[in-house]
Amino acid sequence: MIIPQLTHFCDLTVELGPVREMGHGRNGARRIIPIIGGTVTGKVNGTVLTLGADWQTTLADGTTDIDTRYAFETEDGAVIEIINKGTRYGPPHVLAALARGEDVDPALYTFRTAARLETGDARYDWVNRTIFVGTGKRLASAVLISLFSVH
Repeated sequence: MIIPQLTHFCDLTVELGPVREMGHGRNGARRIIPIIGGTVTGKVNGTVLTLGADWQTTLADGTTDIDTRYAFETEDGAVIEIINKGTRYGPPHVLAALARGEDVDPALYTFRTAARLETGDARYDWVNRTIFVGTGKRLASAVLISLFSVH
């Protein structure tokens, strides 16, 4: 079997709007966090568009299921959609600090995602065939995500 290799693709600073609490659903506490902008740097550079959101479910053990959909525009005008799903978990006191908006060392919790990107721009059509994995860090009003392509 071939062992997959990872190559750094980009870093995203995703700016977040105020959290909209939905209450408890079937599987846990639900909330929607609007995505209101940001930046992309790396093999592509651009701006996170002011659209999209992160639909989260926090489970009984404190684990957060992440389900985001948003887009960015590259410096040369291509629009690329990101569907990013993942999980964030850690010790209860660390998760509580994150919930309060504190800056927490990402080595103290796990924040991992699997992302699919899509575009209709022929210059970037290779992203339509690439799987990406990510690591994240939660800030008070933003999320930092590093995406790596899987080869």
